[in-house]
Amino acid sequence: MKKETAVSVPEENTITKTSKPLSKRPSSSGFSINSFLNKEEKIEVDENVAVKTENLPQNHFTDTDLQAEWNLMLKQLQKKEPFVFNAVKTFKMFKKDENHIMVSYPSDSAKVEFDKISGEFFNHFRRKVHNYSIEIEYKRDFENLKVEVMTKRKIFEKFIEKNPLLKDLDDLMRFDLT
Repeated sequence: MKKETAVSVPEENTITKTSKPLSKRPSSSGFSINSFLNKEEKIEVDENVAVKTENLPQNHFTDTDLQAEWNLMLKQLQKKEPFVFNAVKTFKMFKKDENHIMVSYPSDSAKVEFDKISGEFFNHFRRKVHNYSIEIEYKRDFENLKVEVMTKRKIFEKFIEKNPLLKDLDDLMRFDLT
């Protein structure tokens, strides 16, 4: 008699499928080339809200009033928000006409910081002087708003302009103004 050997028959391989992908889907950047190419022109309607200023007070104000309020605002900013203060401390404001204020600023990045506080400042100023028809004009000024660093040598040269004898004293004593 022959011995029977048990031969195991391999079961059929079953492939299990997952309900979710194993790898992460790439996140979209928010910009789709397809949507850009297939973009339909959207008609945007600007709803301008017109504020009637004929019934609001339009009292006279002076450039001194403007400078005083601006300096007060700078002092408050220096304590509360030093970053914004450093950005806007070189701004110059002056009264152009009866209801126009000219704001000169050195750079666009500084203007962005100024825009954060400008609404609060001008609303406060309008209430303070009782003039609600003030218009603000911005002008980028490249030359006049540069902050000059005063070194000891520059300070000494200014003193030499006022008193030329200091030049002789400097030649004699050889001051170290570094």
